[in-house]
Amino acid sequence: QVQLVESGGGLVQAGDSLRLSCTASGRTFSSYAGGWFRQAPGKEREFVAAITWIGSSTYSDSVKGRFTVSTDNAAITMYLQMNSLKPEDTATYYCAARPSVVASTRESEYRYWGQGTQVTVSS
Repeated sequence: QVQLVESGGGLVQAGDSLRLSCTASGRTFSSYAGGWFRQAPGKEREFVAAITWIGSSTYSDSVKGRFTVSTDNAAITMYLQMNSLKPEDTATYYCAARPSVVASTRESEYRYWGQGTQVTVSS
């Protein structure tokens, strides 16, 4: 069993940066793929970024070039560095993990989820 806890959300202005963290307990991200998703009010949850335990990453077009997903050397914490934030990035951000060496953009393929952290970007 894997428990995921996100942190790092908050209220920032457009153009600012923020780093989200997702800490795993129960096991590490080693041999797992991790993902970040977000859900804005009134919208469906959408894929943001994903990373494999060997460091291969993929991003949605809306965040490519602005966001970076990574893990620490111990593979216990996954990060989402968000730069040049825009008001449309406002959402609850969730981290997720799946027991696979392949990253996925589909939320149905992730087994473990965090509780979410709110990111609000003011204009």
